[in-house]
Amino acid sequence: MIENILIPFLKWKKKETSFKKIFLTLIVLYMTIEKKKEIFQTYGTSVYDTGSSKAQVALFTYRINHLNNHLKNNKKDFNTERALVKMVGKRKKLLKYIEKHDINNYKNIIKHLGLRK
Repeated sequence: MIENILIPFLKWKKKETSFKKIFLTLIVLYMTIEKKKEIFQTYGTSVYDTGSSKAQVALFTYRINHLNNHLKNNKKDFNTERALVKMVGKRKKLLKYIEKHDINNYKNIIKHLGLRK
């Protein structure tokens, strides 16, 4: 299926392999559906519990860790750096909400995700 999309571009490009390699690496996602379900199962009440604050904080933490590793290799990727800062802010707000409503739940999340030292 991807080959059908790429054929016009591959004929147009002189270097088929490099373009194909770049395109295919863009398609590979760092977070699969199974990984999301695993995070929601572990930190939420069920696989379909995508709205709970605890599950959202866990998902943000996974994404933040991924972007952090990406920025170690690509130091000049300022758009990703900005997205990372915004994501950290969203996670901070959610953690503040959880801390205000249920301090024991907050302590458990911090402990399991290893956020504070």
